[in-house]
Parts: sequence; C-alpha cells; structure tokens
Amino acid sequence: MADFPTQASYPTQARVVIVGGGIVGCSVAYHLTKLGWTDVVVLEQGRLSSGTTWHAAGLVGQLRAHQNMTRLIRYSTELYASLAAETGLETGWKRCGSVVVARSQDRLTILKRNAALAQAFGVECEIVSPQRAGELYPIMRTDDLAGAVWLPGDGKANPADLTQSLAKGARLRGAKIFEKTRVLSVTTRDGRATGVVTDRGPIAAEVVVNCAGQWARQFGRMAGVTVPLYSCEHMYIVTKKVEGVFPDLPCLRDPDGYVYFKEEVGGLLMGGFEPVAKPWDKDIIPDDFEFQLLPDDWDQFDILMQNALIRVPGLEKAEVRQFVNGPESFTADNNYILGEAPELKNFFVGAGFNSMGIASAGGAGMALAEWIVNGEPTLDLWPVDIRRFARFNGQDAWLKDRVSEVLGLHYQMPWPNREFETARPLRRSPLYDRLKARRAAFGNKMGWERPNWFAPEGVAPVIEYSFGRQNWFPHVAAEHKATREAAALFDLTSFSKLLLQGRDAEAVMQRLCAADAAVAPGRIVYTPLLNERGTFESDLTFQRLSADEYFLVTGTAQTTRDLDWIRRNIPEQARCTVTDMTSSHAVLALMGPKAREVLAKVTKADLSNEAFPFSTFREIGIGYAPVRAARITYVGELGWELYVPTEFAAGVYDLLAEAGAVDAGYYAIDSLRLEKAYRAWGRDVTPDHTPYEAGLGFAVALDKAVPFLGQDVLRRQKAEGIRNRLVTFTFADPACLPHGGELILRDGKPVGETTSGGYGHTLGCGIAMGYVRADQPITRDWLIAGRYEINLNGRIEAVTAHLAAPYDPKGLRVRA
Repeated sequence: MADFPTQASYPTQARVVIVGGGIVGCSVAYHLTKLGWTDVVVLEQGRLSSGTTWHAAGLVGQLRAHQNMTRLIRYSTELYASLAAETGLETGWKRCGSVVVARSQDRLTILKRNAALAQAFGVECEIVSPQRAGELYPIMRTDDLAGAVWLPGDGKANPADLTQSLAKGARLRGAKIFEKTRVLSVTTRDGRATGVVTDRGPIAAEVVVNCAGQWARQFGRMAGVTVPLYSCEHMYIVTKKVEGVFPDLPCLRDPDGYVYFKEEVGGLLMGGFEPVAKPWDKDIIPDDFEFQLLPDDWDQFDILMQNALIRVPGLEKAEVRQFVNGPESFTADNNYILGEAPELKNFFVGAGFNSMGIASAGGAGMALAEWIVNGEPTLDLWPVDIRRFARFNGQDAWLKDRVSEVLGLHYQMPWPNREFETARPLRRSPLYDRLKARRAAFGNKMGWERPNWFAPEGVAPVIEYSFGRQNWFPHVAAEHKATREAAALFDLTSFSKLLLQGRDAEAVMQRLCAADAAVAPGRIVYTPLLNERGTFESDLTFQRLSADEYFLVTGTAQTTRDLDWIRRNIPEQARCTVTDMTSSHAVLALMGPKAREVLAKVTKADLSNEAFPFSTFREIGIGYAPVRAARITYVGELGWELYVPTEFAAGVYDLLAEAGAVDAGYYAIDSLRLEKAYRAWGRDVTPDHTPYEAGLGFAVALDKAVPFLGQDVLRRQKAEGIRNRLVTFTFADPACLPHGGELILRDGKPVGETTSGGYGHTLGCGIAMGYVRADQPITRDWLIAGRYEINLNGRIEAVTAHLAAPYDPKGLRVRA
C-alpha cells in the first residue's frame, strides 16, 4: 500500500483537486504532474480503487473504430509496460495478445473491416483461420468458426496494482492523495468552480476534476453539472486451475457468444456483455459502497455461461472459485465522458468508462490532463466529449432504460446505421405523428426522432440490418430521385438553432468565424468555427437578421458544444449573448428542381432568382403562417429551408404535401450530399482538420480586417502547403457499398481511411470521402497521379479520386 499524507498535512488550497481515487483519477493526477502541474490533490471517499476499479476484469484491447480512441489506448499499453520501472510498483501488465473469433460471415466481415482499420491506425492485426486461432488458443473449440483476428499487442493488467503505481508516480512528482475523505459540496463563483468542501475542511482550487466513477452523476449534480451515466451489474466468474491454461495464454473474445476469457492464476476469468443488461436499481449509490459486490445472479449470467461452454468446452469441468457481480457505470452511447463541463468553468469530468476503464485510463488521463493544462483538447475527442450530451440526458429514468441496451453493445453486431432501440421516443418534432402516419422509419440523434426513410404502402418501416443493401435501399433511391427530379420535403426540425445578439454581435462573430460575418442583413453565410490551432470546432451557417442579431444553424448533435464554444469566446466586456432557440422553430427543407413550382402554390412571395437569390433569406407567408425562407441547400438542388414557428409547423407541412412535395428522410440527404461532396461534422470535418485540409478554403476570409481564431495558423499552412487532404472517391464496381471507416490505398500503400460512405443513386455507384496523408505537401498533380483503392470489407476495390464534387448537375455524370 502506498504511503499517503496524514491529517496533519491536509491542505486548504491546491491548483487542482481530483475527486475519485480510481484508476482514472490517479491517471489524471499522474499526467498533470508529468506536465508540470504538481500542486494536485486527490480525494477518495474510500480507499484507492475501492469503487469499481478493484473488480475490473483487466483486459486491454487496443483497437477502436475511431483513430484517436485507438491512439489513446495504444498509449495506455505503452504506459502500463513502462510504469513499473518508473515507480517500482508492479502493474501486472502482460502483453499476451488477444484472439477475436467470428461464428458467422457477418462477424467475419466486421473483423476484416477492423483489420483494415488497424493497418490504417498502425495497430498490428492479422486475419487468421479457425485452425490458426486454435493454435493460438488451444483450449478453444474452432469447428463452428468462420475466422478470427490476432492482435499481438493486446494485453492484460491488474487494475488495483495499476492504480497504486499511477498514484505513486503522481506522488513522486508532488501530488497529495487523501483516502477516507468525503466531498460534501463544490464551491463556485461567477460560473466557475473554486474548490470543494470536505468532511476534513474546505480546499480552494483553480480546477476541480470529477473522476468519481459511478458516483460521478450524483457528484456532478452537486455542482449543477450533468454527467449522464448509470450503473449496470457486470458479472464474471473466476475458476480454479484449468487443464491447458498457461500464463501467456492470450485473451479471447467471442462477441457472437457475448463472452470474453482471460488467464487468471492458471484458471480462467470468464465474463461478458449480455444483450439485455440488468441496471443496478440505485438512483443514489451509497457513499460507503467500498470493496463491495452485488449478490450472485446465475439466472442473468446463464446466457454467458452457455455460450462460454460452447467456446471452451473444458470449462464444464472447471471449479468456480469466485462469482463477481460488480456494478459499473455505463453512458447513454457506450462512450466515456471527458472534458470541461459546459455548465461550470474549471470543472472537468472523466467518468463513465463502460467497463473499458482499465484499457482507456492511461490515454484518457493523459488527454484530460492536456485539456486542463492547455485550456482545450489537443486532438479530436468528439466521441467522448461531455458536450455531446444535454441536460435532458441526465434523467435517471431515461438513463436506466438506455443502459440496459448499452452494456450489450460491446459485443452486439455493429451494423451500419444501427439505431438505439431503448428509451425512445424522447424528443419529437411537431410533425412526428404526421410522419409516423406516413410510415416514417425513425432514427435517433441528440434525443430527436428523425425520419430516416419512408416505407411505401404494404412495407413495414423497420430496418433489416446487413452489410449489403439493406431493405430500405430502393425506397431511399426513390426519395433521392424525387429530390433530383421533382421536389422532396425533409423535416429538419432537429437542427440546432442559436440566436446571437447584442451591440457587439458583429465583432464577436468576426472573431469566431473564418468567413466574413460583416454582411448585410438578409444574407446567409457558411463558415467554419476554428480554434487557435486552426482546426474545426464546428461549422455552421448564419443568417444575419439585423445589425445586432445573427441566427446560427448548426448540426443536431452540436447544440451543447457550439453554445459552450461561443459563450467561452465572447469577451467578458462584450455586449453580446447567445441563446438556444432550437425548440422555437420547426424546419422544413423543400428541395428539388420543382421546389419553386411547389412553393409558389402556397405563397404569394416572389420566388424568382432575381428577387430571391441563393444565400439569402426572406420572411414570407405560407397559408396563415409566418415563415422565414432561406435559399440554401445541402443536397445540391434548388431549394429552401423554411423556418416555421413550432405552432405553425403542422399547417405548413400539410400545405406543402398537398402542393406535391414528396416525403424524404435523412438517408436520402446523406446520399445526395455525398454526390455533391458536402462535408459532415464529426466525420469529414473534425478538430483534427483545418479548412484547407478539408477542401473548404473558399469559406475562409483569410485577409479580412478583423483577426479570427486560427488565422495565423491558416496563413502559415496556405504558404507551406498541406499534407492531409479530404478527397472524394467513386467506386468502379457499382455493387460496392462503403460505410466509412475503410482503408485507403494509394499505389498499394495505406494513406488514410474513409470518413463517410454511401451510395450515389444518381451516379449509380458507391461514394466515399476520406483523408489522404502524405510526407510531402499535397498538390493536385500528386493526387491525380496516384492509383487509388479502398479495402471494402476485406476486398480491394478500385476507386477514382475527385477533388471536385463527382455529381455534375448539368451533365449528370461522374467527373474527375
């Protein structure tokens, strides 16, 4: 046990106070001190690792679907391998490798996709036969397998020992750790965290970090911060010695059977992620739940046990030494929560690790420490950014229903377009009932029910998942065609809508926006929002309503993030505010070459190109409703986005439907925008990319008179050239259907991975977008000179690279 400070040395102030002494809290302390912030205090209400960490299974798998998440776990493995030499405390780290098996061809497709991604991410990964898998894991049954992958860099560790070693590393550089210390409240002033009050007295601090594990939700509420996680019962067994098990036996994962295995003192640790989990029915977790477990539940465990016996028949004769049922916190989307709380400055969160805390803790602790020290993330952390949630995501009843599904997602088939099934519906547009009556198949984003596609009469609006053309494919093709040839109507009510207003509104916008915001009222402008690194924090369009008002329209998932970013970058002395107006207006997008003809049937406004040019908006009347019509498009056709006060939305929709507009959904939008190479936030533009790398230099007013965030970086990059460029690809084989996340090859060598993928119904081929990297400045000539292929589900497919949009609305053809 580490030697911790006594009561006599209890501080009254610190630069950083970390609440929670599990592996994540100790990792944050370790990395803060490594970055030179040594005045760090860790407070643990029990003993180090006594909450969830101590009973974690300890498997460390490197590969994730997102490059930066993989990068962070790879860092974890490197840290765990070297930590004992630094601190003198063993961690139990062993690089034993792991085998992941497939019982079906669909699962093998996933493994092939993962292996290609591993190549792109620099992770050693090999597709192997069932026979080879059996050689690597000799006690496994293999006659029912379709294939497997071998990841030699994976490993295992002892969670409690790791925590102690990280804690000692932090202490060696000056951190102080106090056990048996309970935090009673968080002190705040002027919207900032200023410290904590504990049962030993108050501690003033510049920064407070919530690493309270499954208590993080209730601790966050002390400070008015939403931390959407909820505990589930997670179970595994540990056996006595099993014949054929040896110390270097790899970890084994059988996702089709929901189970995993790890060698444990000559026996096996076997657990899993059952499809329907059992939430721990505790909205408030007892403070003294320390080194405790929940009662055995063999009925809940039965599905895992039966599948484990299929994979490792020898388990039937093994004697069970221990049944472990430990509660662990899960989030609403199966990704952990990291970052500065949007509700309270200087209050950071690192929690909700979804039973992956041991693998993630090293990298997550590093990333959060860098965020604290630098004031913003140093890489794209959007998959785990706390700002992907809103306050409504913190409702206990909703979380409890959702996490029953989330736990099983670890091993559920990750189908393209897979939708959550639980805790729905949550948010509904005023058109929901009408669209449901028209057989809309709804998807879910930021809680909104959104129509993905519409089923014709006699067809159930239900997705039948597969890696090929799913059942909705022909119906989306019809919606796509209606948009290209007639007029389609899309419900875009879920768009995030923000009102920025005040005497200094233009000055604030000029600093925030890479585009020129000093435009006349009535204009619409697309703009990147950048950070000081010159990379994207968001991208959006704004409508200038008046001299001191801007109406900002951004992505559905970006409400909290964009509000937070804008508020943090409004100078304190500025006379300017920003307000979330998302629920005030429904949005209907009328798109297609006949959009003007349809709209003219329901309004007396002059819709001619001369009176109503592109990138402008006007107030018009539709029936009895006042509507702000914005002439803009995300599908590459003539059209208007119609901003309708919520209470008028149903009437406007009815009139447009009667006038001949065809219902269409988000799957059609994705297909249409890919043909036009329109970028999507979080996929094609992220905090890892600049506008020049994303091919969006046209949206940068580099020499505008007012400086903007990232301007100096962009000036340097424009002068020096870029080494990373977003490119659009069309597939030679019309049967190909990419989904994003595929390896890109140039002249046979890996150069990047796709960010978006789908089918272009007008072009009649698959389309993907992705970043191509080079060790030299990328020029158009260099790009065109290459021969490109994409690894699609394990097959190497020929593609053509495009810098311009592949869809030419005049010739309806593919162009280079």
